[in-house]
Amino acid sequence: MEGSDEEDSPEAPELPLEILVYMLGFLPTSDRKEASLVCRSWYIASLDLRFQKNVTFCFPASASSLELVRGLGRRSRCSLIISQLDGFSLSRSLLMEVGLCLGPKLDSLALPGSSVSEASLLALLPRLTSLRRLDLRGLDSLFMSGAFLSKEEHRRQVRSALSGLEELDLSNLRYLSDLTFNRLTGCTPRLRRLSLAGCHIAFEFDPYRGCPVGTVEVSSALLSLRNVRKLVTEQTATLVALDFSRTSITHESLRSIAQVKGLALEELCLQSCKELTDYSVAVLVKHQSSLQRLDLSGCTELTSRAVLAIAQGLNSLTHLSLSCDWRITETGLEDLVSVSSLKSLDLSECPLVGGTEMVNGLSRRTERTQLEKLHLRSCMYIRDEAVFSLTQLLGNTLRHLDLTSCANVTDLSVRAIASYLHGLVVLRLCDCKEVTDWGLLGMVETSACELDEEKERPKMVTQDHLERFKQQSGASLLALRRLRELNLSACCKLTDSSITQVVRYPDLQHLSLSMLPEITDASLSDVARHCRSLTSLDLSYCAHISDHGVAQAAPHLPRLQHLDLSACNNITDKSLFLLAQHCKRLKTLDVSMCNSVSGTTVDLIQSQLPFLENVHYKLHSGTDLTL
Repeated sequence: MEGSDEEDSPEAPELPLEILVYMLGFLPTSDRKEASLVCRSWYIASLDLRFQKNVTFCFPASASSLELVRGLGRRSRCSLIISQLDGFSLSRSLLMEVGLCLGPKLDSLALPGSSVSEASLLALLPRLTSLRRLDLRGLDSLFMSGAFLSKEEHRRQVRSALSGLEELDLSNLRYLSDLTFNRLTGCTPRLRRLSLAGCHIAFEFDPYRGCPVGTVEVSSALLSLRNVRKLVTEQTATLVALDFSRTSITHESLRSIAQVKGLALEELCLQSCKELTDYSVAVLVKHQSSLQRLDLSGCTELTSRAVLAIAQGLNSLTHLSLSCDWRITETGLEDLVSVSSLKSLDLSECPLVGGTEMVNGLSRRTERTQLEKLHLRSCMYIRDEAVFSLTQLLGNTLRHLDLTSCANVTDLSVRAIASYLHGLVVLRLCDCKEVTDWGLLGMVETSACELDEEKERPKMVTQDHLERFKQQSGASLLALRRLRELNLSACCKLTDSSITQVVRYPDLQHLSLSMLPEITDASLSDVARHCRSLTSLDLSYCAHISDHGVAQAAPHLPRLQHLDLSACNNITDKSLFLLAQHCKRLKTLDVSMCNSVSGTTVDLIQSQLPFLENVHYKLHSGTDLTL
């Protein structure tokens, strides 16, 4: 009877679409993607418009891309990044299909690593009537002849379509001239963001007339400051962001842009502009006091005077990068961190920064700090005392902390981070060689575990220590439950004792354990079982990782997209077959210097993994190959 009751029992009713959509709304994007694979009704629910905002599809030009573009035509809005386009018929057909199927629905278009013909792009652009962002970086094939948009008919068609374009990226163009620049920007009258990073721009100063080149005639074969300034002047009502990174912009050139009447920039990127000085920054701050984001990384002539000018003049600043500005010292940082709006500060590779003045500045603040991201990579003077103080002062807000290659950071810093930064999402401790198992476990090394005089290294954590750890409620890295990225690479004193006990984050997506010579398959297996959301895993130069560990881990890592096993000599072809069986979403795989991996097997798994774009391996002859 019981068996007949089971047969007669009705099937569970299917939940209404509205309920499914409501439920999926509580999931992060990665989990929602997994849920969409459960059944057709869940897939349909995952396509609800509330989940489809700012969706970008990235793919190389291929025969299968044609069908993909046709399928995207059913969406209301989307953005595309199409790589490896060329001048042949397949690329022309693909761009034509984009125009026909997605023309008025496309928000953004980028064509990286491509060599597109003028005719193909001119046939496409007039159809993109709702385009908001156009990325043409590095497309020298368009501008080499100087004839792009030379016909009035073409300009009229493109102007009609791109009149609402807000972002234009012309980075890394060697052949951009005044003529082509004027023609193209003449079709985009409402730009908000313009990037000319890495372009050849004539910024020379005319000593005889006392004015920058922008006010005198120069060859139209080269993009001149005059035309850049002309565009900025014409579009001051909308323009809020400029990028002159990796150009030879000078103090006078920057001043001529900053002084344009009515210009109120919110973002300015000047990465690796070697000609800029403290005086340049002072003038910039004076004329563009509304700046919210400023990137001066790699401007090696800057000193702490520039920091003081920024702190005193930019009251609305939210993001500042001074990385690789090696002359900057502690001076001015106290005032800088006192800027109430500051959310992100990058001082990476500023070797004279020790953190003392930042602590002083944060300590004297009366209102709550807004700082969410702090990058201190390779700041050699950062010590435990500074980290301990900063974690206490920033405990309520900090979400991203980078202490990569801070040689004086030890277990005390790790325990402070675990104790006070419970909201941390990204933690990078790469190459902090004094960090040990004790720090990750949140335990104080006892007298029985002092330095062994013969080995000059801490004694191993015992099973008794682990039992104590499991029972205590102290601050181990387990306290950082919100972590999405963790980098412990080259922390060479770490072993299985801590990795197997602490790296247990259900939502962790990026993990790097490379160059940890003591970890074994036990760490890989435990990480895989407890971190099933991983999309990126780096185990390079971990000599004890073998096929056995991959066999235990692979079934738990269905979301894995990027895996680095380079220089893991115990990895063989068996691991590749296991990855092909369980990790169907792999996009990149590095097995270089894995001497037991054969090129034949690499070729075979490429045919079995539909999303695999890049495989890096080394032949026995020592030749590096990237497929």
